[in-house]
Amino acid sequence: MPVRRLRIVLAEDAALLREGLVGILERAGHEVVAAVGDADALLAYVAKERPDAVVTDIRMPPTHTDEGLRAAARIRGEHPGIAIMVLSAYVAEAYVSELLDSAAGGGIGYLLKDRVGHVREFLDSLDRVAAGETVIDPQVVRQLLGRRRADGPLASLTEREREVLALMAEGRTNGSIAEVLVVSEGAVRKHVGNIFAKLRLDSSSDRRVSAVLAYLRG
Repeated sequence: MPVRRLRIVLAEDAALLREGLVGILERAGHEVVAAVGDADALLAYVAKERPDAVVTDIRMPPTHTDEGLRAAARIRGEHPGIAIMVLSAYVAEAYVSELLDSAAGGGIGYLLKDRVGHVREFLDSLDRVAAGETVIDPQVVRQLLGRRRADGPLASLTEREREVLALMAEGRTNGSIAEVLVVSEGAVRKHVGNIFAKLRLDSSSDRRVSAVLAYLRG
């Protein structure tokens, strides 16, 4: 059973993937109150149903560009308590930036569609977003890290600190990072402090994922 049973509005224009997602979500114990194929229907059902969470594709009719992303930003502005998980067919850094820079609200997630095939990982990410966390696909984080110059401030980080930085950028908490790396939470806090000091980031920010990703995007 899920950490919390969610009422979900799903938006995906590809019928087979949409039905597959409905099956995954309902077998996990969630309730899909609407499954639609375009952004206008997404907005209409969100207004009508006031779900706990939205799962939406970025590209939908009529132009198949960023209709889902724009709908997600509008939902965050009009219904800030709704958690939003955005799915993308490929890494698009501009979409990550736009999503994170949208109005403050509930949890937010950006996953590649390939991640849906890893059902447990996908459902865990949805639970985290519903709990108010920020979740970014690991492949997106790897691309951002790889784009940063090796001789810049990142070069001053130890290998372990780079691992912690990547996990922070994915949206993981200190406790989650400790579990992944099999170290104590105290050790993670020490690494995080070193990272923020070396990269000159504001460690007091309650939006540390945004701060880390803003640095990696810069």
